[in-house]
Amino acid sequence: MTAQTTNLTGLDIRAEIDRLRKERNAVILAHYYQKPEIQDLADFVGDSLELSRKAAESDADVIAFCGVKFMADTAKILSPDKIVVLPDLNAGCSLEDACPPEKFKAFREAHPDHIALTYINCSTEVKALSDVIVTSSSAETILAQIPPEQKIIFGPDRHLGGYLNRKFGRDMLLWPGVCIVHEAFSETELLKLKAQHPDAPIAAHPECPPHIVDHADYVGSTSGILQYAKTMPGDKLIVATEPHIIHQMEKALPNKTFIGAPGADGNCNCNICPYMALNTLEKLYLALRDLSPRIEIEEGLRLRAKKSLDKMLEMASGTVGKGDLGRA
Repeated sequence: MTAQTTNLTGLDIRAEIDRLRKERNAVILAHYYQKPEIQDLADFVGDSLELSRKAAESDADVIAFCGVKFMADTAKILSPDKIVVLPDLNAGCSLEDACPPEKFKAFREAHPDHIALTYINCSTEVKALSDVIVTSSSAETILAQIPPEQKIIFGPDRHLGGYLNRKFGRDMLLWPGVCIVHEAFSETELLKLKAQHPDAPIAAHPECPPHIVDHADYVGSTSGILQYAKTMPGDKLIVATEPHIIHQMEKALPNKTFIGAPGADGNCNCNICPYMALNTLEKLYLALRDLSPRIEIEEGLRLRAKKSLDKMLEMASGTVGKGDLGRA
């Protein structure tokens, strides 16, 4: 019988997760894009690298990463001696899928005078082929340290790379990947929403396409958008990123109103990440019970990938999780 067909009828899933968390000495991580019920029982909620670093610093024996596979892989890269489980191994990422390692390798070989500045939303194999990994929080700080004459490949997110090109006057060679969630926002519907709430600023993730970012009052990572919500002067905010971040905003700021930016159908439901949604409380329980699906990475590959992550932390450790891309 597979874990997926196990009968969980009558089981108090939350109580069982708490029991297993203690028995396994496990830390439960939840990305901001997870469902509220998963966020609420996690030990830590945050951006992907921020979570992996907190888990690495903990004394936990097991990391249960409620996110997508590249995030769990990153946790394993930083915590090779810990058991890392992902509730659903099919929880992938459109950016990772858009950048197959063999094609990225060939692309690098075709541009030998370029260094590879690579967004963390990629596979372990692509990290191992990169020079420096960046997050949406650290990208600006790192790019500012690279001489203007140095040619750069930026992948896999062409929207984040394009945003950085425009802001810094760079001409990075962009890999053509996109996040299907942020690609789904509609400029027409956003303008309609802004007309209904003219006093509400817009906060956007830099994975959004230019026609969304250009309307934003603030551009930053999920952590940065949450921080902006706390410090903005008004009491209403339009949020152009995966809408589950709004759960944390409403918990932290119950007196403010947060409105998810709409997709083409006029609501934000189409912008829910289908990969993040694969994780459920039931799957988290089974992952802790069975210690499976387990993340395994060959040691040589892990060390090559860790080198590019270490380079990022060397260049911009103070920015990780700070969301400091700033105003548009």
